Amino acid sequence: MAEDMFSLMNLEDELSCSICLCAFDCPVTIPCGHNFCQECLLETWKDNYSCPQCRTHFTTKPELKKNTVLSTVVETFKMKSNKSALPSEMGDLIMWDAVKMEPKEVVILCDTCMEAKAFKTCLTCMASFCLEHVRPHHENPVFGAHQLSEPLGDLRDRICPDHHKLMEFYCVQHGRCICGVCLQQVHKGCTFSNPDEQRAQQESDLRGKLSLLDGKIDKNQMVISQMSDQQSMLKDSAASRKRALEDEYRQIRELLDRDEREALNTVDREQESGHTKLQNLMKKFNQNIAKLSAAKDGVNSLLSQTQTVAFLQASVDMPAVVAFDPYTPKVNLDSKALAVLHAYSAVLREHLTHVLKQPVEARLQILKPENPQKPPNAPREFATTVPHTPRDHPRGQSAEPRPRNREEPGQPNVPPSITSAAKRTDLLQYGTVLTLDPKTAHKRIALTENMTVASVSDEPTPYPDGPARFSVCSQVLTSKGFSRGRHYWEVKMSSNNFTGIGLAYNSIDRKGPASRLGRNAQSWCVEWFNVKLSAWHASNETVLQNPNPTRVGVLLDCEEGTATFYNIQERAYPFHTFVFQFAEAVYPAFWLFSSGSSISLCKLQS
Repeated sequence: MAEDMFSLMNLEDELSCSICLCAFDCPVTIPCGHNFCQECLLETWKDNYSCPQCRTHFTTKPELKKNTVLSTVVETFKMKSNKSALPSEMGDLIMWDAVKMEPKEVVILCDTCMEAKAFKTCLTCMASFCLEHVRPHHENPVFGAHQLSEPLGDLRDRICPDHHKLMEFYCVQHGRCICGVCLQQVHKGCTFSNPDEQRAQQESDLRGKLSLLDGKIDKNQMVISQMSDQQSMLKDSAASRKRALEDEYRQIRELLDRDEREALNTVDREQESGHTKLQNLMKKFNQNIAKLSAAKDGVNSLLSQTQTVAFLQASVDMPAVVAFDPYTPKVNLDSKALAVLHAYSAVLREHLTHVLKQPVEARLQILKPENPQKPPNAPREFATTVPHTPRDHPRGQSAEPRPRNREEPGQPNVPPSITSAAKRTDLLQYGTVLTLDPKTAHKRIALTENMTVASVSDEPTPYPDGPARFSVCSQVLTSKGFSRGRHYWEVKMSSNNFTGIGLAYNSIDRKGPASRLGRNAQSWCVEWFNVKLSAWHASNETVLQNPNPTRVGVLLDCEEGTATFYNIQERAYPFHTFVFQFAEAVYPAFWLFSSGSSISLCKLQS
C-alpha cells in the first residue's frame, strides 16, 4: 500500500497544472502540447496569448477543447488518492500527533509482582516480567522456545480478536496484522511478511514521501521567490514605461506649443504688415489733405480779388486742382498664409479628435497605415495635363501647368476632344444623371435636393455608421460607378476654395488621412486649396493654372482611359486630363472642407 501511495505521489507531478500547482480541473491542451486547467489558462490569457510554460506566442487565441483522455486519468488518480488516504487516516493523525507532541514516558510494570519495572516482555506468555521474575525464562529449559522482547505496553493490540492468538504475521494484500490461524484459514493465498520487516519497509517509503514533500515545498518556495522577483521587475518596468511615455507626450506638447507660437507670430506679422500699410496710406492721405487745403486757400484768395484783369490773370496762372478721389482701403487678415493656417489647424484638430476616439490598438494603424505594394504586373497609371493653344482658351488664362514633385510622362495620344475647346452640345450627348450616395457621406456633409447637393455643415449629420462611410475626410461618392462607355456630368461650385472634384474606386479606404482624394492609388482629383489649383493622384501633386471656374464639366472616357475636366462658359475649355487604365469601376467623388461650401450636380439638358 505504501508503494502505491508513493507511486501516486510521483504521478501527481505529471497530473498537476503548472499555473495553480493543483491536479487538473477540466484540462485543455494548447498547440504547443502543454496542458492546463481551462479556468487558469483563460485567466492568464487576459493580456496576451502565450504558453505560460514554454512562452510560445500565438497571434490569435487558440481554440480550447477539453482533453477527455487526460481528464479521465485525473479523475482515476483522484479516486485512488482518496482510497489510499482513508485506511491510513488514523495512522497519519497518530504520526503527526507524535511529531507535534512529545510522548510521555509510560512505565510498564511486572505482571507478576505488579510493583517492579518490567525488564522483558514474553510474546509467548503475553506478559511482562521484572528482572527477578524473568529468571525462569532464562534458566528453565521449558521456557527456552519463548520469544522475549523489550517491554511492550500494547500487548492487547497484538492479540487477534478472532482467535485470541498473537498476531505475528502481516498480510500485504489486506494491509493488516494476522495470527497463525488467520494465515492458515482466511489468508491462505495471501502474501505475508514479518511485522518488523513490513515496518522497516514502510518507514523507508515514508522517508521517500518526506523527501518528495520537501521537494514540493522547495518548488513552491522557489516559484514564490520567482513571482516576488517578477513583482519587482514589473514595478521597475512600469516606472520605465511611464518615464518614456511622459517624455513622448512632453515632446508632443512642446511641438504643439511651438506650432501654436509660430501660428500666432504669423498673425502678429500680418497685423503689423496691415498696420504699416494703413500708416503709409494715412500719411499719403494727410499729404493730399495739405495739398487740397493749399489749393483751397488759393481759390479763396482768388475769389477775393476785385480787379477783373488781375483775377483772370491769376486764375490762368493758378495750378489745377488735384484730381484725387479718396477711398477706404480694404486691409484684412485674409492672406493665403493665414487661410492655410486656419485650414491646417482645423484638419489637425479633426484628425486628432478622430484618432483619440479610437481604441489604443486601432490608433497605430490609423497613424501608420500599411502601404499596399503594387503588384509588378499591375496596369500602368499616370496623369497628364493636355496643353491648349491660346486661341482655344479664354483671354488672360494660360493652359500650361506647373508640375511639382514628379516628372510627367511623355505626351500620350489622346482624342482631339480633350485637347481643345469643345461645344457643350458635343459633350451633353454623353450626359448622365448622378445622385450622391448617403452611405458614403462624411457626417459633416449634408445632402439635400434629392441627393444632388452636398454642403459642409457645422453640426454633424446623424448618419448611421457603416463600412462605406468616410470617417476622417469630409468626402462623398455618387451612387453610380462606370467601367465602360463615355459619361459626362457637370458640377456647380458655390466657391472654388477648399473643394475637390474627382474619381475613386469603390475600394478606396474610408478611414485615416490616406483616404483623402488623390492621396492614394485608388483616386484622382482636381483640388482648389485657397487660391491654388492642383491635380492629385497617389499623393503626387501637379500645380495647374487656376481658371477660377464656377461650373466644372467632367468627361469620362472608359474606352480611352481618360478623365477630362472642363471650365464651362459659353464653350467648354479643358484644363486638365488624367490618363489611366481602369482596374475596376470608378465613381465620381467630391471633397469639401470650408464651412458653408457646397457643390451641386447639374441637371443637363441637350
